[in-house]
Amino acid sequence: MSVRATGGASRPELIADTALVLLAERGLRGLTHRAVDELAGLPQGSTSNHARTRLALLQTAVRRQAEREAQVLIPGELPDAAGGPELLVDALARALHRYLTRHRGLLVSRYELALEATRRPELREFYDATGRQFRDVLAALMRGVGSPEPERHALSVIAWSEGMMFSCVAGSYHSEVPAHEDLRRGFRELLCGMLGGGAADSGG
Repeated sequence: MSVRATGGASRPELIADTALVLLAERGLRGLTHRAVDELAGLPQGSTSNHARTRLALLQTAVRRQAEREAQVLIPGELPDAAGGPELLVDALARALHRYLTRHRGLLVSRYELALEATRRPELREFYDATGRQFRDVLAALMRGVGSPEPERHALSVIAWSEGMMFSCVAGSYHSEVPAHEDLRRGFRELLCGMLGGGAADSGG
């Protein structure tokens, strides 16, 4: 798996990263305070001191999941809306390709947390809050490149991206990773349909 506790991390980060590893490799049943301590090489009770309940441990994982995903789509790569749709296409394709080639485990842990959030209202609210940041950024970018309905179009872009990630990580295309250029073409076609052709003016 690509989800690993990062070297030099603080103890809270180590605990959170290890929780993501366990979610990706063993599923929700494998995520326990004791398992985090053992895999992280921490004294017994360290994880319980940081996150006393299972819900607190799950919230710790959700928070770290959001932080790690934000690192995949590096903020400096987000285009200025003035650059036009093609720069947005490039940024989205680059981030999606990075997910599919380097961070597959991170996607698996996300799916585990998302499913658990459907069963735990208290986790659902926490999970939704962490994901709202990217939604808001994407809606602003869609507005900047001329979308007449930026919220709805942001949902379409996210849904297309999520479908691609699930298909290529956990679905019937799990053994296939689209080339970077194929993802660019997919995003360009999507934005072209939403923006009336403006995204297809440059590049093939």
